Amino acid sequence: MAVIAFVVALAVGLAATPLAMRLAVRTGIVDRPGPLKVQQAAVPYLGGLAVLVGLAGVVAVVHPMLLVPLLLAGVLGVVDDARGIPAVARLVGEIGIGATAAAVVPVRWGGPFGPVAVAVAVVVLVNAVNMLDGLDALASGVAMIGAAGFAAVLRDDDRAIALALAGALAGFLWFNRPPARIYLGDAGSYLVGTALALLLAMSWAPHRSAAVGIAGIALVALPIMETGVTIARRLRARHPLFHGDRGHVYDQLVDRGWSAPRASTAFAVVELALAALAVAVTHAATVAAATIAAVSIAALLVAVVAAGFTRPEFRRETS
Repeated sequence: MAVIAFVVALAVGLAATPLAMRLAVRTGIVDRPGPLKVQQAAVPYLGGLAVLVGLAGVVAVVHPMLLVPLLLAGVLGVVDDARGIPAVARLVGEIGIGATAAAVVPVRWGGPFGPVAVAVAVVVLVNAVNMLDGLDALASGVAMIGAAGFAAVLRDDDRAIALALAGALAGFLWFNRPPARIYLGDAGSYLVGTALALLLAMSWAPHRSAAVGIAGIALVALPIMETGVTIARRLRARHPLFHGDRGHVYDQLVDRGWSAPRASTAFAVVELALAALAVAVTHAATVAAATIAAVSIAALLVAVVAAGFTRPEFRRETS
């Protein structure tokens, strides 16, 4: 079933992405050039719809209740792409998506902590993927590798869902590779963030070892770390947290002379290393797994700080 899930999602993603491109152009839901944009011409949004269609077929078969938070994420993102949603309203919507995710994916912790943790994970990863989606193939490539990593550490139907996400993203990535012909848009980043949060929750299911849950944290560490670095830099610069800028780590790499494809590839390589780490820690005892993952992630964070990526100096253009 797992291999079939990947193939079906890949095929659907490849077929649905051109249709999403046409729909975006016809409805005017495109990303136009501007101070915070890297492209020189308008690029269609709504790539997230293609990913959703590719993922939904498999999810409907193996775990249909997961369609609720995934569809809600897609709808919220499409509205944001088309009309724009105020930050507070968007946060309320994300919390609602998190609550539905918590209702359909049980985790190993009893009491209110488990559902709250799942809801928080959804909110964090929705925003993390959204912030990571700043260069061609960046967010989609990192998320595809992360989904493949989850497929390596999960089992049965959960593995099929992870492979379906990887397949749908692979189909979309064919059109999102530089120079991108379509973007994920908010629909895509909200959907992918929610899907990754659901996979993270599955890694902490009651019947799984804590080592698998620790592996899940490693698989989502990169987008979360990028978000944390962005927040730290904006706070140091006294820049509003919810106002965009071109000072993300990947933007700073480009400013330092890297090409955009090279910067995206660097993030993909780091995510591959984290995926390998995730697979390795699943074979360790809980304490050893936690120690290995914590030391590795901390070393990556120290390297980012030491390289100056949290310094407040950055281009301050805002839309």
